[in-house]
Amino acid sequence: MDAKVKFVEGMQFVGYASSGHAIVMDGDHEVGGNDTGSRPSELLLIAIGGCTGMDVISILRKKKQDVTSFEINVHGDKAGNHPKKFETMTLEYVFKGHNLSEEAVKRACELSFEKYCTVRASLAPGVNITYTYKIIEDVENTAL
Repeated sequence: MDAKVKFVEGMQFVGYASSGHAIVMDGDHEVGGNDTGSRPSELLLIAIGGCTGMDVISILRKKKQDVTSFEINVHGDKAGNHPKKFETMTLEYVFKGHNLSEEAVKRACELSFEKYCTVRASLAPGVNITYTYKIIEDVENTAL
């Protein structure tokens, strides 16, 4: 796996992944940026959410769970001094579906967290990462 990050102007950079996809990063006006993209540290929060989310939804599909909506809210607390590394991250998995098994949801989260999520494993143990989950019965929509 490889990536390339190219400077554009101001504080804007474009990152190119080996998968062929690109992402824009930029700073806010205070640091000389134009606010045209996400901050690199924001992308780290997005990365852990995406990584664990893909694990969890894959596991729940194998368990034939009727998930109609799924999101992960990720919060990170950074140190006050440079390098202002993340000290803690909290993930909240929010599931919506029909008759979701709490045991299946709990196990999917555990498996991702303890075994499969590359990003979480790369950040631990230096970052204290915790999670919670919530299940909401969906009375309107159909499965993902």
